[in-house]
Amino acid sequence: MAYTYDPQNIFARILRGEIPNKTVAETAHTLVFHDINPHAPVHVLAIPKGPYVNFDHFAAEASVEEIVDFHRTVASVIADLGLAGEAGYRAITNAGMSGMQEVPHYHLHILGGRVLGRLVGPA
Repeated sequence: MAYTYDPQNIFARILRGEIPNKTVAETAHTLVFHDINPHAPVHVLAIPKGPYVNFDHFAAEASVEEIVDFHRTVASVIADLGLAGEAGYRAITNAGMSGMQEVPHYHLHILGGRVLGRLVGPA
């Protein structure tokens, strides 16, 4: 499947340094920062630095190095934020219209710090 990446999306602009962010972690392939509209006491976004539209685009086309770096960085941040183990957290990514994706750059929401309730109700 062909994906069209918009290089003017807000996350691309953050990666270029055009828009400030409150960085939690940064590596060669990943940036993690605080969400500007948090939905939990802890709410950060993890984004790959490459031009990937959503999770399946990232999983299909990112290099092994990008994929490993992204997931290891997310794991490290989860531990650093005190969410690992019994504390718990939720990791969410949205894709496309039905998934209510707002920014066309793959991003993983990591939320925690309280009981989050049900993700989705019955169909």
